[in-house]
Amino acid sequence: MSDALPKLGVSLGALNPSAHLDVTLEAERLGFESVWMPEHLVFPATMSGSPYPGAEHPPVPAHTPVYDAFAWLSFLAAKTSRIRLGTNVYLLGIRHPFVAARSIATLDIVSNGRADIGIGAGWLRSEWDAAGLDPRTRGRRLDEALAVCKRLWSEREIEHHGEFYSFAPVLFEPKPAQKPWPRIHVGGESEAALTHAARDADGWIGMAHTLASVRAPLATIAAVRDRYERWHEPFEITVMGEVTSRDDLARWGEAGVTRVIVAPWKRTRDAADGLRRLAEAVF
Repeated sequence: MSDALPKLGVSLGALNPSAHLDVTLEAERLGFESVWMPEHLVFPATMSGSPYPGAEHPPVPAHTPVYDAFAWLSFLAAKTSRIRLGTNVYLLGIRHPFVAARSIATLDIVSNGRADIGIGAGWLRSEWDAAGLDPRTRGRRLDEALAVCKRLWSEREIEHHGEFYSFAPVLFEPKPAQKPWPRIHVGGESEAALTHAARDADGWIGMAHTLASVRAPLATIAAVRDRYERWHEPFEITVMGEVTSRDDLARWGEAGVTRVIVAPWKRTRDAADGLRRLAEAVF
């Protein structure tokens, strides 16, 4: 638990992309800590499932516009100077780690070390089918891809021979601006995702939560971190949630949350006004 006020991030996924730049600029001006970009590689024409427990249908239609997260965030980096830039979440395991490591390092360099990387195995199994990969392997692929990326970002020369990736010695330059690498936040609500976050990452990104619903995943994360003796290492807890006042934000902090991602608007055209009202109430 902590008495510190959590940081406030802004959800770009809750906006029409035409407003991303203007909202990011306003969020930076107002003092919000970060903006967060959703990510998919492709949407199959027929989709099923959902990342939300109990939901029967995908939360977005297949025709939803999707942009390359790191190209888009690099564009936003060039227009800003302080606000941090995050992915929520990037499907690292569906790419070769060479591709993922290069994209992440590039964003971190062009933003002068403002990248926060949310990664996940992904809920859309048919997306993996479309990419020619077995969705049953997505958790193991994510683990191995992340391990390779960490070595690419921190070692002069690496060689790897694993279950999914195998290569002779390679060099990878330039390294990310943040050392040893940008903060890695694992997303997901399953026990496997929570374990992966607590064991291998610098943070966890949850979905939409309330003060009551966040207790169970935080307890699981604490138990895993204790088991792996990671309690002394910095670790961030990020959730999407509702904040309308400074007291709301304080209650999230008391629960153990270090960042709340918000979308205080109902329509894109109201986003800037919503951010201004929230900033007046909280900062």
